[in-house]
Amino acid sequence: MKERPIIFNAEMVNAILSSRKTQTRRIINPQPELTVSSGFKWKGALFGAGSNDCETNRNFAHIKCPFGEIGDRLWVRETWARCNIDQYSHDMAYRATTPDDWPKGGRWRQSNHMPRWASRITLEITGMRVERLNSINENDALAEGLSEITKDGRLYKYGIPDRDGYPGNDNCGWPWHEWERYPISAYSKLWQSIYGAESWQANPWVWVLEFKRVDDEA
Repeated sequence: MKERPIIFNAEMVNAILSSRKTQTRRIINPQPELTVSSGFKWKGALFGAGSNDCETNRNFAHIKCPFGEIGDRLWVRETWARCNIDQYSHDMAYRATTPDDWPKGGRWRQSNHMPRWASRITLEITGMRVERLNSINENDALAEGLSEITKDGRLYKYGIPDRDGYPGNDNCGWPWHEWERYPISAYSKLWQSIYGAESWQANPWVWVLEFKRVDDEA
């Protein structure tokens, strides 16, 4: 078993902590290419000349994922701070879950600068596959951290809640009018908020990582 770092923004950290998020999709870099002349086989160093059957994962077993293998662990990097309480002690602050006026005795540090000892979340990879981004189904969209809420028991909408679990934009959530009627539409909006307006339409190949939290296990 190996451990590797992985970065999540504040809204996804909250989704993990509330047990809504059990999947993440990351763009494969470089993207594989297909060529008609060779019978739609993958070309390039990432996949090798022997891989085909691009709609399934049957021939992807030999591909090395940069995030590890099933059973490996990922420690989460997020925006953080080490706050000085007094000259003899300190406390940790995490932007995703602490009040906006923290840290009083320090400064926020970018997630990519977080060392292993400061991470509070550890994940174990339980599943892995390769697919097109737009191939996501409704159940997987929900597993990406969306919340399902209804106000009247009839109309259900999907989106990202604030830290209190309800729609709003006090910290990292979406106001109710931005929530979507369908999970895939909501996930598309979430993806574009991270990767840009044209990123969903580009429909890249992605790593799909399924995981569970293990940091709170005895």
